[in-house]
Amino acid sequence: MRVKEVFKPFFLFCLTILCCTFVNAQDVLPFPPAPSGSQAGVTIETSTYKKRVEPKHLPADAPNILIILMDDAGPGATSTYGGEVNTPTLSRVAKTGISYNRFHSTAMCSPTRASLLTGRNHTRVGNGQIAAIANDFDGFSGTIPKSSATMAEVLKDYGYNTAAFGKWHNTPEEQITSKGPFDYWPTGYGFEYFYGFLAGEASQYEPTLVRNTSYVEHPKTSGGHNYYHLSEDIADDAIHWLQEQKAYAPEKPFFLYWAPGAAHGPHHVMKEWADKYKGKFDDGWDAYRERVFKRQKENGWIPQNTLLTPRATSMASWASIPEAEKPFQRRLMELWAGFAEHADYNAGRVIDEIEKLGELDNTIIIYIWGDNGSSSEGLNGTISEQLAQNGIPTKIEQHIAALNELGGLEVLGGPKTDNMFNAGWAWATSSPYQGTKLQGAYFGGIRQPMAISWPKGIKHDSTPRPQFHHVVDIVPTIYEINKIPAPQVVNGFPQDGLDGVSIVYSFTDPKAPGTHHTQFFDIMASRGIYQDGWFASARGPREPWVGGIPKGIKEWSPLTDTWQLYNIDEDWSQAVDLATKEPKKLESMKALFLTESAKNKNLPIGGGLWSTALYHPEDAPASLLTEWSFESPIKGMPESAAPKLGKVSNIVTLEVEVPENANGVLYALAGFSGGVTCYVKEGYLNYEFNLFEVQRTKVKSKDKLPTGKVKIEVESKLVDKIGGAMNVTLKVNGSAVGQGTVPAAMSLHFTSNATFDIGTDLDSPVSLDYFDQAPFTFNGKIGKTSIKYVKK
Repeated sequence: MRVKEVFKPFFLFCLTILCCTFVNAQDVLPFPPAPSGSQAGVTIETSTYKKRVEPKHLPADAPNILIILMDDAGPGATSTYGGEVNTPTLSRVAKTGISYNRFHSTAMCSPTRASLLTGRNHTRVGNGQIAAIANDFDGFSGTIPKSSATMAEVLKDYGYNTAAFGKWHNTPEEQITSKGPFDYWPTGYGFEYFYGFLAGEASQYEPTLVRNTSYVEHPKTSGGHNYYHLSEDIADDAIHWLQEQKAYAPEKPFFLYWAPGAAHGPHHVMKEWADKYKGKFDDGWDAYRERVFKRQKENGWIPQNTLLTPRATSMASWASIPEAEKPFQRRLMELWAGFAEHADYNAGRVIDEIEKLGELDNTIIIYIWGDNGSSSEGLNGTISEQLAQNGIPTKIEQHIAALNELGGLEVLGGPKTDNMFNAGWAWATSSPYQGTKLQGAYFGGIRQPMAISWPKGIKHDSTPRPQFHHVVDIVPTIYEINKIPAPQVVNGFPQDGLDGVSIVYSFTDPKAPGTHHTQFFDIMASRGIYQDGWFASARGPREPWVGGIPKGIKEWSPLTDTWQLYNIDEDWSQAVDLATKEPKKLESMKALFLTESAKNKNLPIGGGLWSTALYHPEDAPASLLTEWSFESPIKGMPESAAPKLGKVSNIVTLEVEVPENANGVLYALAGFSGGVTCYVKEGYLNYEFNLFEVQRTKVKSKDKLPTGKVKIEVESKLVDKIGGAMNVTLKVNGSAVGQGTVPAAMSLHFTSNATFDIGTDLDSPVSLDYFDQAPFTFNGKIGKTSIKYVKK
C-alpha cells in the first residue's frame, strides 16, 4: 500500500503531461490560472516577490461584439431593404458596413437562438421547437447540452465581458422558477449579466423580468418617459451596463447580445408610434407586397429576374375582407410597424452609447432582422394571440365584439389586448417569398436580412452578399476574427463539433464563392434541404395561418408528403417547382435530408409536434407535481411551473379569514390576455375563466361569504378531454354556492411569461371586474392553500 501511495502522485503527474501532449491548453477551457511569480522562503527576508501576470488570450485589438436579434420580422418589412417599416438603425449599420441577402434562420424562436449562440444545428442542441412544447426526444428536449458551449462561454474564458438583454427563450420551462436550477439560465451559459425575460414572449407593459438569477420588478418608467415599455427598459439597462463595463474593465472587450421582444406578439406599442403609419397600409397586404417587390428590385436587393410568389389559396385576399372589418386589420398592421420601428430605435440608443464611449470604431455589430419570418399566428387578426397556440378556433366577429367592449380600436396595442396582425400582413412582409414563420420549407420563414458593420475591420460596400449562410455561421465567424480555435473541452465537457462556417471570407469580396454547402431545415415537419444551389422542401401537415386542428392531422405521415424542388441560383424566390422535371435530383435531395436529420437528431420527422395541442398536450412541459401546499400566500410563480388550473381537473382549497366588506383576489393564474381568477367582490365569491379575452365564463356565489374563518373550495373538472369543456363548482364550508361550465378550456398555457399569485394579481389583471383596482390584494387573511389534480 505504501509503495502504491508513493507512486500515485507521480502517476498523476505523468498522466497530466501525457494529456497536455495531446490537448493544447487553448483547446481546454477555462484556462488554468497563472502560477505565482513569487518564491516563498521560510521568512519574508528569504522570499522573493514578483506579482503574477495573467496572460492575454485575445489579440491586442480584439473587437467588441454587439449582436442585435429582432424577433418575428420578415424580410419584406424593413425600409433598409425595400420594405415600408422605418428602420434607421438597421440602415445605419448597413450604410457603414455590408449586408447579406441570403442569410437564414430556422423558422422559429428558440431553435434560431440556440443555433446562433452555439454554432450548431437546432435539433443537434435539443431545440427542434420552442421550449414551451419541448418533449423527450433528444432533438426536441428544449435543453442546450453542455457539450455545445455557447460563444458567450468561450468568449468569457478568453477575456470578454459578456451580457445579454431581452428575450432568452432557451431555458427549460419547468426550470424557470426562482429556485432554479440555474445551470441552463443565461448566466449558466456564459453570460456574466442578464436582464430580460426567460420565456418566448412578454407583455411590453407588465413583463415578468429576471436580473441574473433573481426575479425583479420592472421600473415604473423607461427611456426618459413617464411610462414604461420593455424595449426601452432593456436599452436603458444595456446602456448602464456599457457605462459600468467601460469604468470597471476598460481593458476588456465586451460581447453584448441585445434581443428585444419586438416584433413578436403581443404587438404592444404606444399610440404615437403606431400613428406614424396611419393610412400607409390602407390598400391592404396584396398591394403592400407588390410595392415592396418592385422596390427590392430597384434597390438591387434581389435579382431582376426574381418572381413574386403568389398568395396561398388558404389565405384571404385583401379584397375579400369585409369593409367593416378593414379598419381593425389596418390598425393591427400600423401597430406592428410602430412596434418594430420602436425596437429598432432603441437598438440605436445602444449603438449611440457605444459611440459615445469611443468604442464604435472597433465594435463589430451584427444586426439580424428576425429570428424567423413574420408570424402568421395571429391568423385572421386577433386581440389575444395565444388562441392559435392552444388550437382554439374563433371568428373575427368575436374579436371585434370583445374589442368594442374594451373601448374599440383605441385600446389596441395597449395593456388590455395581446393583439397580433392578420396573417396576410405576415405574408406581405415576407415579400417576395412564400411562407411565414413556422415554415422551414420556404424562405418567407427562414430568410433573414443581416447587416454587419465594423469600421476598423470592414470597408463599407453596398453590394449585397449573396452567399448562402445560416445563423450557425456566426460563432465560427467570431472565432476566426479573434483567432480562437473551437475548444475541445469546456468546463469539463468534451465538445461537439461546430456545424457552421466562417463568413469572414465574404467581408472583402461580395462575389466570393460560398462556403456553406449543405444546410437542413425542419420546424414541426415543415422542412427543407439546401445543397449547392438546390433546395428541396415539403410543406408539412399544416399552414400556420389556418386556425384550429388541421384536417387529417392524426393520419398525417411524413412518408406521404409532397416535395418541391427549386434551383435557387436561378430561381431566387422558390417560384418554379422543378420536382416533376428533375425527379432524380429530388430523390437525391430527399435522401440527403434524411441523412442530415439522422446526423442532427432530427428524428422522428415531426417530433416537434408531439407536445402541441395537435397531438399530446398532456406531455407539454410542466411541473412534475400533482399536489401543492402553500402555507402562506405566494407571488410571482411562473405559469410554466404553476398548477395548470385551466387545463386539467383540479381542486383548490383555501383557508381564509373573511373580514367585513371583503374584497380582493384569492388567487390568479396568468393575465388579462387569458387566465383564471378567484376573487371576492363586495363580499361575494367570484370565479372567472378568461379564455383569451374572446370568451369569459363567470361564476358567482348566491350569497355573501360568512365572516371569520372560512374554507373555500374551487372544483374544476374536465367533462371529457384537455381543451374541452370544464365544470366549475364553488364551495364554502363544504356547501356548493355556485356552479358553471367553461365551454372550452385551454390546451397548453394562457401566456408565456405571466405568473400565479395567491392573495393578489400582480400581472395584468385577469378580470375586467377589478382591472382598475389591480392588483386588488385581498383585505382578509389567507392561511394554507392546497391544490391537487383529480381524475375526472
